[in-house]
Parts: sequence; C-alpha cells; structure tokens
Amino acid sequence: MINPLIDPNVAYFLLVVGLVLGVLALFSPGTGILEIGALFALVLAGFGIVRLSINAWALGLLIVGVIPFLMALRFSRRWFYLAIACVAFVVGSIFLFKTPEGGLAVNPLLAGITSTIAVGLFWLVGWKGLEAIRRHPDISMERLMGAVGEARTAIHREGTVYINGEEWSARSDVPIPMGAKVRVIGREGLVLIVEALTSQSQTEL
Repeated sequence: MINPLIDPNVAYFLLVVGLVLGVLALFSPGTGILEIGALFALVLAGFGIVRLSINAWALGLLIVGVIPFLMALRFSRRWFYLAIACVAFVVGSIFLFKTPEGGLAVNPLLAGITSTIAVGLFWLVGWKGLEAIRRHPDISMERLMGAVGEARTAIHREGTVYINGEEWSARSDVPIPMGAKVRVIGREGLVLIVEALTSQSQTEL
C-alpha cells in the first residue's frame, strides 16, 4: 500500500496548510492551537519532502521567504516585504517537488487553486495584522522620547537599538556603529529615530 504522505500533491497541500497556519499564528498570537497545527502539518509534509525528489532552490526560497514576513512586522516598508514573501511562497511551493524527468510533480490545478487561496489568506491576514500594528496606540512609545540606549546593530536606514529593557527597530540620518550610545529623538510608527550620543552628551548624563 502506497503511503499517501509521499504523494507530491498531499505533501504539497500539507506544506501549504502548515505555512498558512504558521503565518496566522505569527500575525495573530493566541492560545497556541495555530502553532501546534502548523507544526503538525509541517512535520507530515517534511515526511514527504525527505522521500521525494525536490528542487533544492525552491526549498531554499521557501525558507528564505519567511524572512520578509518577519521584516514586515519589525521594519517600515511593510507592504513591500509582505509582497516579496507572497511571491517567494508561490514560486517555492509550486516548484518544490519534481518528477524524475525534472518536471512539476504537483498537479497544476491543485497548485494554482491552493496557492491562490493561500496567498489571499496571507495578504488578508498580513494586511489586517499590519494595520492593527500601525493603528495600535502605544503610550509607552511616547515615554521613549529622549531615552538613551545602545545600538545593537549598525544603524543607518535600518537597525536595532536596546532601550529600557527592550529591542526596537530604529533608523538614523547618519551611520551609527554597533555598540554606540544613542538617544531617541523621534519615531515613525513603531520605528524609532535615534542619534548618536557625543562624548559631551554622555558626560552630561
């Protein structure tokens, strides 16, 4: 009896379900049910992936495609990152499995319908999640104005700072090296605008 988990169509469907649930969990953290469901589906999909012929570049594209989703949560230009992640998902998932001759192993109709629905969900959930982040009134951010912290990464157009016990996305008009002391002088949404502290400023503190 053939194990259905090594059917490319089944493995593909489980992979898509796992990724969709994972994104839902990422943008809508809650009881942990979505996380468990995503893990279960991805484990079953992984069973098929290790036994089927795959395109390594497509698998790499799927893995790398997670990064733009995370960047959409932390940095500005959120829609740009979200769009990149959706494209990476569609291309990577459709071309993941291949036949011995090198062709597509997944039924094109299944791939088309599933990918369309998945990307629609990705975009809807991502849009709702990012809008909620953008509109959410965070009083604590106002208290960060003038606060002093440390640059966890080199900062110019984008970077990360550590202030008041938390890491924040930040940018600066001039390059700031990693480890430098910084002061918050403004914000754009959830991104802090910082400046490097001079030796004189640090002495005054």
